[in-house]
Amino acid sequence: MQPRRVPAEGLFIVSAISQYIGAAIAISVFDQVAPQSVGWLRVVGATLALWLIARPQLRQWRGRKLRGAAVFGIATAAMNTFFYLGIARIDLGKSVAIEFIGPIAVAAFATRSLRNAIALGCAITGVLVLGGVEIGGEPAGVAFILASSACWAAYIVVGSRVAVSSSGVDGLAVGLAIGSLALVPIGAPWSGPVWGAPLLLLACLVTGVFSNAIGYGIDQYVLREVSVRRFSVLLAMLPVTAVIVGWVALSQQPSALDLVGIIAVLIGVSVQERDTAQPVDPVVQVA
Repeated sequence: MQPRRVPAEGLFIVSAISQYIGAAIAISVFDQVAPQSVGWLRVVGATLALWLIARPQLRQWRGRKLRGAAVFGIATAAMNTFFYLGIARIDLGKSVAIEFIGPIAVAAFATRSLRNAIALGCAITGVLVLGGVEIGGEPAGVAFILASSACWAAYIVVGSRVAVSSSGVDGLAVGLAIGSLALVPIGAPWSGPVWGAPLLLLACLVTGVFSNAIGYGIDQYVLREVSVRRFSVLLAMLPVTAVIVGWVALSQQPSALDLVGIIAVLIGVSVQERDTAQPVDPVVQVA
């Protein structure tokens, strides 16, 4: 039987669902564990899972390659922590929409054609509609999400280099190990409740498996196959998925205007140009 080709859009849907299932689990434990501690344990859980799977050879990680992985890992860990501090205060769908400012900036910088500019404009419009939140209502939450947004931009730019310079998810495993160590002073002091509650600890670690090990592992694959510009616009699918997961798992029902935003994002994703210097679509072999 001929293998089927899975396009970038399909991989992003799987990645997004996995990431926001993890986020929904995290939100469910915020009343028992501080968000920054959940963010730290998320990175720890992902690190453990990835090292069991990838088992990276440390002797291959030296000098510039190791520094790149360190920057990538710290940016990713900080992005996760700021994001959890934000979604503890703002709805999941709206948080992801605001956070998308980072990828939008990366995509805008790399946009060179009218068609791509139109695609980016549609994606921005949709994200702005989905992110219809009043800053005055929750300034701390918005500030945390904006900080996460800046880290997300770094995640894309540095992550693409790490993906190309490593095989599999080795770079992600090494980077998150460094990121988890960097987060110890922020996450560990408030993590007390989990150490006497095994199921609570497991829930926190599982968020990392869903959100980082699976979600970011797929990102590493896609970043090897498409340009940073296309990757950034494809990320517009994440706010859409976040709204849907928030609706199904957290009873955060979208409005009619939210649905308009979703349609605008989907138009933006569908009309953008495919990359010419790289394969048209990232593919995986499916039996």
